[in-house]
Amino acid sequence: MSSPTRETPARTPRVKQKRGEGQWALGYREPLNPNERSKKDDNPLNVRARIENIYARGGFDSIDPGDLRGRFRWFGLYTQRKPGIDGGRTATLEPEELDDRYFMLRVRIDGGALTTGQLAVLAEISQTHARDTADITDRQNIQYHWIQIEDVPAIWDKLEKAGMTTLEACGDSPRVILGSPVAGIAADEIIDGTPAIDEIKRRYIGDPRYSNLPRKFKTAVSGQQDVAHEINDVAFVGVNHPDHGPGFDVWVGGGLSTNPMIGQRLGAWVSLDEVPDVWEGVISVFRDYGYRRLRARARIKFLVKDWGAAKFRQVLEDEYLKRKLTDGPAPEVPAGQIDHVGVHPQIDGKFYVGAAPVAGRVSGSTLLAVAKAAERAGSNRVRLTPHQKLVVLDVPEAEVNGLKSELSELGLETEPSPWRRGIMACTGLEFCKLAIVETKARAIELVTELEKRLADIQAEIENPVTVHLNGCPNSCARVQTADIGLKGQIVTDEDGKQVEGFQVHLGGGLGLDAGFGRKLRGHKVTASELTAYVERVVRAYIAGREPGERFAQWVLRADEGVLQ
Repeated sequence: MSSPTRETPARTPRVKQKRGEGQWALGYREPLNPNERSKKDDNPLNVRARIENIYARGGFDSIDPGDLRGRFRWFGLYTQRKPGIDGGRTATLEPEELDDRYFMLRVRIDGGALTTGQLAVLAEISQTHARDTADITDRQNIQYHWIQIEDVPAIWDKLEKAGMTTLEACGDSPRVILGSPVAGIAADEIIDGTPAIDEIKRRYIGDPRYSNLPRKFKTAVSGQQDVAHEINDVAFVGVNHPDHGPGFDVWVGGGLSTNPMIGQRLGAWVSLDEVPDVWEGVISVFRDYGYRRLRARARIKFLVKDWGAAKFRQVLEDEYLKRKLTDGPAPEVPAGQIDHVGVHPQIDGKFYVGAAPVAGRVSGSTLLAVAKAAERAGSNRVRLTPHQKLVVLDVPEAEVNGLKSELSELGLETEPSPWRRGIMACTGLEFCKLAIVETKARAIELVTELEKRLADIQAEIENPVTVHLNGCPNSCARVQTADIGLKGQIVTDEDGKQVEGFQVHLGGGLGLDAGFGRKLRGHKVTASELTAYVERVVRAYIAGREPGERFAQWVLRADEGVLQ
């Protein structure tokens, strides 16, 4: 008799555990990458004491690497790129090989708001400590170069005595709050957001509860659409509610870089007084639910994309605000980009005068001259814009022409060509360790050449054709939202050589043309061909457009061959 066979029990299939994303609210508190470990080891706000008491006295060689390439950012400090390293080596060298012994330093200027006295202090710091460098960034900051660690305490002392700071100008923190450069004086402003900006700063900037976020957190508050609200982490946009009057529409989850996303409306209307509380709620959602495991997915835009606006609003209301928000209407879309260049009337009978440096490149000497010119014109208020421009407020009508003339002599045109008005550029290879190509000098050269080459059609450009140059894929100069966006990379020229060049994005925009434009498949332009390429595309637009058609509209229907 044969023995009965024994059946092997069926195996239960293993259920693959979903890997956590490092969300604190779900229990993932362990450090998941070197940045998270660094912040857990020591709150970055503590680094100021070490800068003042150790590093400024001991010099560059005394700086701990964890502070140098991490916590320093919470006070606006980045090591700048060592001179002579070409862009092709950016991705192959270790950080310490790219580091110079000097720093870039950003001064936090919320809303871009400055007195002429503060502008003069910024100028003096540039001349004394930064080799006369100063750039206006698209975050309304002033950025210096060639800063020595030994000088940082003295710089802070000068800034703080004048009511300014570098606190949380960088890092995984609530960075500078964008605000309308003409808040409180513009005739077409729905509501002045300045009190909300001031209250957010007073309550939350430098608060340890919000100094360890998954990544940087960018805010915009404006009563008109002049702060690129669609690409901020949170934005409060002026809107009239039919029952409650002027207030703000709330947007979350915008951002650019290698995964660009337009922010989403929460469908909520908030009053001016409510803005700081709602801001705190949004940043708290990000702090607790943001993805900390992978740095590349740590921005709030990824959370908003996965959740959707409805769930984000629900979590914000139920877990943080403990109340329902008021439903509200969407703001009207403006007819074009609002950059405040030129002469415009204020509601009080005076004028504001907006001027365009090329791609934000100025100097300490220029800033001091602007401060003096503004005061001679009877003004003591100056504003920086999110478009790398500068605006003088409160100018009596009788002083407008004189101020325009003085600004023009400084290279700050109030009636600029479309190319000068529409150009933006990031720091680029000159100072940035992430950059692959040069941008600032190239932007200046491009504008100068286009003003000559396109002089015959300049009068036909009703709206500036915006050209943005970025030195790497991170899009600090917002290449995806430009008419002509140029993303720096190493490309192969006709001789087979590796040279500086750009990937081309066409037809992006914000406001009326909100979107990321058209990336031409495989189309790249060498740096030496850049001016000829831009000229060719602009001439094709002028020749082929329909009446009243904007560049972004034309690009969408243009044959690809015309765009190359």
